[in-house]
Amino acid sequence: MNDVVCIGHAIVDVLANAGDELVAAFGIEKGTMGLVEADVGAKLYAEMGPGLEMSGGSAANTAVGVAALGGRAAFIGKVRDDQLGDVFAHDIRAAGVAFAGLPAADGPSTGRCLVLVTPDAERTMATYLGIADHVDVDEVDRALAGGTQLTYVEGYMVGIPESEAAIARAIAETRAGGGRVALTLSDPFWVQLHGDDLRALIDGGMIDVLFANEDEATGFTRQERFDDAVADLAKRVPMVTVTRGATGAIVATDGSTGAVPAAPVDRVVDTTGAGDLYAAGFLVGIARGADAETCARLGALAAAEVVSHLGARPQADLAAAARAQGLL
Repeated sequence: MNDVVCIGHAIVDVLANAGDELVAAFGIEKGTMGLVEADVGAKLYAEMGPGLEMSGGSAANTAVGVAALGGRAAFIGKVRDDQLGDVFAHDIRAAGVAFAGLPAADGPSTGRCLVLVTPDAERTMATYLGIADHVDVDEVDRALAGGTQLTYVEGYMVGIPESEAAIARAIAETRAGGGRVALTLSDPFWVQLHGDDLRALIDGGMIDVLFANEDEATGFTRQERFDDAVADLAKRVPMVTVTRGATGAIVATDGSTGAVPAAPVDRVVDTTGAGDLYAAGFLVGIARGADAETCARLGALAAAEVVSHLGARPQADLAAAARAQGLL
């Protein structure tokens, strides 16, 4: 049985340092994710500086983080039988994540995300989803055949008609097997665009654990005050955790709310993947039966490692670091 099965977009990231003027030129709000068509993506790619290519995708990053912490992880996503599809499949399997996906022989190309990292370490993403939107039910059935303690749903998948059946199947199979379902709100832009779809899923009682950052929480609940937003979410979902960057995170569960500080970082290089790796640590904590504070501290440790270098996947031995701090 897996500890965590993650379902989301299979994406190959291209990261490059960029000035604020390049972000502004393409009309994407700084610090958010914007969807682009293939032609716009090609133009932006041509204007980017030297880049670092690596497999990405929010939920895929989380799955890699789970594996890096010693958990059994699987990923559900869709790629094409093209070069980037081969890169994605190789990278995620090499990271210790089970990926039973079958590459499509036709349709759009494998998804890619152009990540512009500005001098303040903020990241702005221009994403061409390609075939990543087209996750099918068969992919879910293969991944969940052995069961899972937790299934983690990437919020970017909610509201996508082509993947709606796959998300519903993943939730139903997880619950039928006695597992729990976690969801991340993913991005303020996505909350604004697909808030009604996210609310329908959450208020339908399908979510056991909810991840958000401060902007997503206030945007989703339409509450101006952060504390009110957390209280609102806690009424909807049994366990809620909201990250606040360098301030740390809030966890609300069992009628109580607690704060956990961020783990120290010598230098923040790139915030890409911070939320994804926080989720990885938190989910591993749940799978291990840890209390909410320990889950959040595991998440903070993983997030601190990933923001200390370029790229959204860990480069250090997270499991060893967690053991050294008594978290595993």
